[in-house]
Amino acid sequence: MLDARVHQGKFGEDYVRVLASAAGLLISQDDVDHDGVDFCIKQPGPSRFGWSPRIDVQVKTTSRPRRRAAALDFDGLNQVQFNQLAGTDFVVPRYMFLVIVPANAAEYAALQTTGLLLRDVGYYVSLRDRPRIDEPRNDRRIRVAVPTSNVLTVTALRKLIDPALGRKGPSAR
Repeated sequence: MLDARVHQGKFGEDYVRVLASAAGLLISQDDVDHDGVDFCIKQPGPSRFGWSPRIDVQVKTTSRPRRRAAALDFDGLNQVQFNQLAGTDFVVPRYMFLVIVPANAAEYAALQTTGLLLRDVGYYVSLRDRPRIDEPRNDRRIRVAVPTSNVLTVTALRKLIDPALGRKGPSAR
């Protein structure tokens, strides 16, 4: 069995993989997480933005979300990780995905007569509008507000890559 933290993180990444698969998108992964990117998610083939538009994502998980107004306060990024997502000078847009998981791993998934249920829900946030931290440190955390309106769905994932994609394909929430 996996250690609880590794299990939780793996489930969060697999949750994103399932959504990308359902959206008809491809996921690739660097052989080493050197620059804060867990996955590249792309639309294969031509689009109005050129060939195979993509996004880069960092996947985080929590089983104890802290809700404040219309956002979740996430304190799980250190300053170095934050700087790998913040700012405007990335060629490929970057997002942080936050997957809320049950505290009990036995509740991550349930088979029902209508299909497989994955718990609980994912959200996304761009840190493009946030300035980087001067002299970032691994031992200092930074709070990120993740809007609860940014629910990670098949349609949302398509729109992050190409706004026109959200209107294509079967509807999925």
